[in-house]
Amino acid sequence: MANPKVELHIVDFGVITLELDQDKAPKSVANFLSYVNKGHYDKTIFHRVIPGFMVQGGGFEPGMTQKPTDAPIDNEANNGLKNDNYTVAMARTNAPHSATAQFFINVADNGFLNHTAPSAQGWGYAVFGKVVGGADVVDKIKAVQTGRKGFHDDVPKEDVVIDKAVAL
Repeated sequence: MANPKVELHIVDFGVITLELDQDKAPKSVANFLSYVNKGHYDKTIFHRVIPGFMVQGGGFEPGMTQKPTDAPIDNEANNGLKNDNYTVAMARTNAPHSATAQFFINVADNGFLNHTAPSAQGWGYAVFGKVVGGADVVDKIKAVQTGRKGFHDDVPKEDVVIDKAVAL
């Protein structure tokens, strides 16, 4: 069976198409698709943009209003997928198994985020897909001007809004 794909329609930027690896990251893919299918990502923003690292979204509405989420999922970072450029991974807190809705797209090869051991320092971040269309859109997002907003650093000065996320 073909891997599921999701389009992220970004206002004034274009469309990013993600292919999700359901064989290697079944829990992360099911979790992401659940949020897509219930419209969670619609009208959320990329709230953390760091050139040479990653662009992160899926948790805040414009104005940095955090959205409620479902329960955290198991970290699947030990699935063999690497945090390479244009892969998508689950964001989390310092706790390894705390990922909910937020995700990030790597905009560089970030080997230091890969799983190395089942410990707090070694768990890494679970890659569950990759960009298969719209890499130019990702490149435009990583180039936006950022600053501090409230307690958050690296927030785009102009909102980068996900108009809608669509499962294909």
